Amino acid sequence: MVSADDSGTTDDRHTGPGGERSAEGGGPLRDGLDGLRMAAGTLTAVPVAAPRVDRAVAGWAMVLAPLVGALLGAVAATVLAVAVLVGLPGLPAAVAAVGTLALLTRGLHLDGLADLADGLGSGRPAEEALEVMRRSDIGPFGVITLVLVLLGQTAALGAVADASPAAAAAALIVAAATGRLAITWACTPRVPSARPEGLGAFVSATVPSWAAGAATGAVLLVAAPAGAATGGVVFALACAVAVALGLSAAAALLARAVARTGGITGDTLGAVSETATTAALVVAAAAAA
Repeated sequence: MVSADDSGTTDDRHTGPGGERSAEGGGPLRDGLDGLRMAAGTLTAVPVAAPRVDRAVAGWAMVLAPLVGALLGAVAATVLAVAVLVGLPGLPAAVAAVGTLALLTRGLHLDGLADLADGLGSGRPAEEALEVMRRSDIGPFGVITLVLVLLGQTAALGAVADASPAAAAAALIVAAATGRLAITWACTPRVPSARPEGLGAFVSATVPSWAAGAATGAVLLVAAPAGAATGGVVFALACAVAVALGLSAAAALLARAVARTGGITGDTLGAVSETATTAALVVAAAAAA
């Protein structure tokens, strides 16, 4: 992209999906690859370094977050399949798969979920609630939320695995992608940052709504065929519904968090991701039953 700066000269610096300009030129392909590296390095435990880290790259990273989620889900689904093949019942296999997701992300999203639960549960004004979220310890609201969410994820995935291991693998990939898609939507322009610093401020409003919509379409294009291949037409529809309801649950939590704290933080992003993942798995379990 060639644009005019305030002095009337031009440059070839490229923009992210939200229009932010990169510090260096390189073309859309390079910008996207740098964004994918940032997404992998930020959302997983894999030590991937992005050559550039600016808001333009951050926008691409948040748009590509569902792809990273799908890859994480695929690894966890492989663990699930191996566990079933060696004779484990659905629930222990699901524990292994959910544990793999936590390991691959260093528990980052779960930590954010616990911190947000403590902040919202404190009943304090916004600034004090944000301070509660900053603390390294986990309070009672955080512990209870973690236990319920992890139980919900493992029980739901285990139920699908008992009905069909292949369908459970598909459901896990769809749910993991949906969880990261919730992060994409949390970075759209109408969602402010709660603080002037931190991950939330860095990625806030970097994703235009059209890009989030395109990412949603991509996830649905994967979800429906995956469901059809592993569980038939009914399960294909269930996977699509799982994406929609997962995003709806995350949107409800996001609205609550923004109303209470004034915007998003890195903890909020982790919380909406785990919420969407859990809701999607519960929908898949209902369909499998």
